Amino acid sequence: MNIYSPIHSVRLEQLTAHNVQLDIKRDDLIHPFISGNKWRKLKYILQQAKQENKNVLVTFGGAYSNHLLATATAGAIFGLKTIGIVRGEPVNNDTLFLCKLHGMELQFVSRDAYRNKREIFQALFNKNKQAFFIDEGGAGAEGAKGCSEIIQELTENYNHIFCAAGTGTTIAGILNGLTFTKKHSQVHVIPVLKDSEYLKENINELLHKPITFHFHKQYHFGGYAKTNVSLLNFITHFTQQTGIMLDPIYTGKALFALFDLLQERFFNAEDKILFIHTGGLFGTLGMKERFAF
Repeated sequence: MNIYSPIHSVRLEQLTAHNVQLDIKRDDLIHPFISGNKWRKLKYILQQAKQENKNVLVTFGGAYSNHLLATATAGAIFGLKTIGIVRGEPVNNDTLFLCKLHGMELQFVSRDAYRNKREIFQALFNKNKQAFFIDEGGAGAEGAKGCSEIIQELTENYNHIFCAAGTGTTIAGILNGLTFTKKHSQVHVIPVLKDSEYLKENINELLHKPITFHFHKQYHFGGYAKTNVSLLNFITHFTQQTGIMLDPIYTGKALFALFDLLQERFFNAEDKILFIHTGGLFGTLGMKERFAF
């Protein structure tokens, strides 16, 4: 499964004024539906499923989950059956329509039951020897292994690397990639949910060697999938200036943090900054009514 992820340089007045370079690693361009870190996380997970001769992928997500869509698409490509366990009451939306179009069977469970995914898997599939458990968002060591390749693809060195965090798997992969390649960058983690301290433990558990990172927990905008006018205006302005779309759940918050730190003069002159665009653009469809045009 080859991955092509270009790097685009961004030239905006704010960056020039502070004499810093901003490049964006466009993982959102890897695939229309297996976008961003989703393909990277699934890469070795699917290899593991193949090695274990499993042909039914069972995974988890919310009603607008990019991970569900990515898994459904990957299943269609590689000839695997996919089952998505969806958190909450039955709904229909654009994301779930695309999941079903790619052949995914959807099963809705209550929010309380959803908290223990392993129990759900055991209850529903304990007799199905072909079923393969994939955690929500592709979290885990195999997902981190795929994400570590982001660093291996870089041809330049950067002073700073920014990335949004939901489970911490992508961040752990980036940090492991730096360890493997012996590159030296300050990694900035932007948690997208409230009360995110536990993510530090998630990240550290997946690291090959201890490595420090910045943890900017103040940019969650009220919690997961929460937004406000400032965030939505920032996303709109950036997209219209650059042609690079962001989503309000992950990448919008992370890039907002970067520009906020820029205004606070966090960076040194001539710093080179890399922003990892983790995709997730379909999440914007679930929030389109919040934008004011």
